[in-house]
Amino acid sequence: MKAPRQIVPILKKGLLKEIEHDENDLAYWLSKTPQERVAAITFLVLSSIKPGTRMDRTHVVRIKVTRNGAG
Repeated sequence: MKAPRQIVPILKKGLLKEIEHDENDLAYWLSKTPQERVAAITFLVLSSIKPGTRMDRTHVVRIKVTRNGAG
């Protein structure tokens, strides 16, 4: 009988500005569908908030309107 598979975290320690960002991370997330990306973000947010708190799922886009020439 095979032993169960273990997930081992990979840690990189250092200053944030000195750590090289792995291009594999970007390639991994770009290979996922938008639905999978949103699901991953939702999971992370929900795991970081207190139980009973609801996640704010609103999206606001503000566009600055300028007047050209007309005063």
